[in-house]
Amino acid sequence: MILTLKIARVLQSLCSGQIIPNSSAKSKIIDELVVENIIARNGNRKKELILRNENFLKIYLKNQLQIDNLESYITILENKNSTRARAVQITSDSKVAKERAFKGFLVNSYRQINATLNNDSFSIRPVKGAFTFVYDYKTFGIPKDVTIVGVENAKNFSEIQSQQYLFEDLKPLFISRYPQNQNKDFIKWITAIPNAYIHYGDFDIAGIGIYLNEYKRYLNDRATFFIPNDIEYLLKNNGNRNRYDNQKINFDKDKITENKLLHLIELIQKERKGLDQEFFIVED
Repeated sequence: MILTLKIARVLQSLCSGQIIPNSSAKSKIIDELVVENIIARNGNRKKELILRNENFLKIYLKNQLQIDNLESYITILENKNSTRARAVQITSDSKVAKERAFKGFLVNSYRQINATLNNDSFSIRPVKGAFTFVYDYKTFGIPKDVTIVGVENAKNFSEIQSQQYLFEDLKPLFISRYPQNQNKDFIKWITAIPNAYIHYGDFDIAGIGIYLNEYKRYLNDRATFFIPNDIEYLLKNNGNRNRYDNQKINFDKDKITENKLLHLIELIQKERKGLDQEFFIVED
C-alpha cells in the first residue's frame, strides 16, 4: 500500500486532535488503522474519524510503510520540484523499503524453554524488561509440548510475567505480533512445526478479526482463541462500549467452528462491549 498525500494530510490532521469526516478519508490504510484500533469511527452512523493512539500510528507508519516522519513525508510529496525517484524512495513501493534489516520475531517467556538454533541448544528465559529476538527462525526448534501463545498487544507482551496466572496449565512460549512486519516470518515458522497455537488478544470484534484473518486461516484446527472462564462477567462489568461501537465485523461468522469463540461473539454482541487484553495485566 502507498500512503497518498491526501490520506497523509488526514493523518496529520488527526494527530493535531482534529475530527475528520469519514467520507473525506476513504482508503484501505484508514480501514486497516480502524481494525488495528489506532483510529476510531465515531459519531452518528460512524461518520467521524478520531485518532485513538498517536504512538501506535507512528509505529504502524514505520513498520508497515517505512515512513519515519509523517511531516517530512508530506513535505516531500508537496514539493513539486522533488524528483520522482525521491518520492518513490520514501514509499512502500521502493525496493529499499521492502527490504528488512532483520528477519524473524520476538519471543518471551517467564519459564525456561529449552530450544535449538542451528542445531545448538540454548535456553529461552528473558529477564523482565528484555526479550529474545529469533533471527534465523528456519532453524529454530522447540519441544512439541510447548504451546505457542501469540500476544496481540505490545504492552501485554512486554509484561507477560504479570499474566502467568492465565496460563498455569500450559508450557507457553509467547510471540509478539509487533513489529507487525515480522508476522509473516512467524507464520512461515509455525506452519512448519506441529505445536499448538493459542491467540491471546483483545476480546472484541477487531481482536477476533485479527485472529481469524492472520492466524486461523493458516493454522486451522491447530489454533484456538484464548478465552478466560469468567469472560461473561468481565465483559459485563469491565467492558468498554466504545470498543464495540467503533468496530465492524470483517470475517464470516458462519465459517467459525470454535464453539467457545462463537459464544464469545454472542456475548460481545449481547453486552455491546469489548474488553482490552491490557485489563489482565496485574500491576506490581
